[in-house]
Amino acid sequence: MLGQILLQVLRHDGVPVIDRTQLGPTSIVRRALLNGDLDIYPEYTGNAAFFFHRENDPAFRDARKAYALAASLDLAANHLVWLTPAPADNHWAIGVRGDVARAAKLVTLDDFARWVKGGGDVFLAGSAEFVESDAALPAFQTAYGFTLRGDQLLVLAGGDTSATIKAAAEGISGVNASMVYSTDGAIAVTGLTVLSDPRHVEMVYQPAPVVRDDVLRRYPAMRDSVGAAFRPLTVEVLRKLNARTQIDGEDPAVVARDYLREEGLVP
Repeated sequence: MLGQILLQVLRHDGVPVIDRTQLGPTSIVRRALLNGDLDIYPEYTGNAAFFFHRENDPAFRDARKAYALAASLDLAANHLVWLTPAPADNHWAIGVRGDVARAAKLVTLDDFARWVKGGGDVFLAGSAEFVESDAALPAFQTAYGFTLRGDQLLVLAGGDTSATIKAAAEGISGVNASMVYSTDGAIAVTGLTVLSDPRHVEMVYQPAPVVRDDVLRRYPAMRDSVGAAFRPLTVEVLRKLNARTQIDGEDPAVVARDYLREEGLVP
């Protein structure tokens, strides 16, 4: 959907564009950008920490610093320019069924830790990666001082958060908590409460267009027009847009067009 936003803004600016939005995951599109096979694509600021082996740099846990560092590192090393990021932060998080969260007064992961340690009836669904990765559940447990036993975890194959969110929202097999990405469309329609991370365990993952500097020099107007398209993309806006594609099955191109028209950026 972010790729479709870029495509339509650039086409409106008169920039000739070939749609490669289905090229593949981060590893493939990043390599294509570095090799000059792609000119622009939306990346997450936190991924720059992995590109440059800076995963432990505290700058990547602060939105402003993460963007500035990603931009400076990529420009110096690869002549890549990071344009205006969206304010949304799409990181891993834990969501709890709304009625359970209200009853247990769960707002933050500190509250979740209190609930777990107090013997709360916690049953969390997540992928093997979420449960095992040092950057996900184990990191939350270490930072907030709680431990989920094996019988409190439902580990699902694959990383489809829509499946874990559905399990929590509907109480399938007793599940009442779920791994989520903070901009998941299913959050907007299930009433799941996404717990905040006040200790900043997760890196900041703001989406931002990354473009080769020679391309930006050829089409300098894209800086302002693409920035205007990304600035309104808050967590709430992205959840609503993603719900249309992930839940309702709408064409991302149609959803992107509607969004850009509502913002007055395309006719």
